[in-house]
Amino acid sequence: MRGAAAGRPPVLVPVLVLALGAAVRAGTGAVTCGSVVKLLNVRHNVRLHSHDVRYGSGSGQQSVTGVSAADDGNSYWRVRGRTAGGCERGTPVRCGQTIRLTHLGTGRNLHSHHFASPLSGNQEVSAFGEDGEGDYLDDWTVVCSGTYWLRDSEVRFQHTSTDVFLSVTGEQYGRPIHGQKEVHGMATSSQNNYWKVMEGIFMQPSEVFKAEQYHTEL
Repeated sequence: MRGAAAGRPPVLVPVLVLALGAAVRAGTGAVTCGSVVKLLNVRHNVRLHSHDVRYGSGSGQQSVTGVSAADDGNSYWRVRGRTAGGCERGTPVRCGQTIRLTHLGTGRNLHSHHFASPLSGNQEVSAFGEDGEGDYLDDWTVVCSGTYWLRDSEVRFQHTSTDVFLSVTGEQYGRPIHGQKEVHGMATSSQNNYWKVMEGIFMQPSEVFKAEQYHTEL
């Protein structure tokens, strides 16, 4: 994990995760902006993962994969507002809303673009940006039924610029990320596109003040 850059705003959610030691099971209720979550691909039983290993082809950006280990520390993602707008911490995320998912460990955003993924030849999904700031290709629309993205529901994430769905189809990497599965973008919706929140720290308006207090005391 990189050190904090000069002028970088305090990252409150990682402090919450460290303070609590482990995220709680998702349970019921809505996913909220500012929350930190682990996302499980329902079909292939792997969690959305990233770490500072770059693709050897395509864009050469940071890889995004799927891992089976439930306790993996590099599978936490922070839910944020879209690139051109904000999302107040604790606000429930609506179905059809555009968000960013920022990898907690490296500060890079879930991203896609017109490069072929290394194994399946679908569209590459990577992690991009610095300190949570990238570009409009970091934006994803939450596709679900009802009003809100519920913690116990299965949802899809559709890339707002290229329309692909965040997917896993089972292709598995060798070294240096042996055993991890390819995450990519697919042009069509299918059972490979469904994701569910498994663990998380869910921000509520009243929790923001507590997080700020804890951060100040460190």
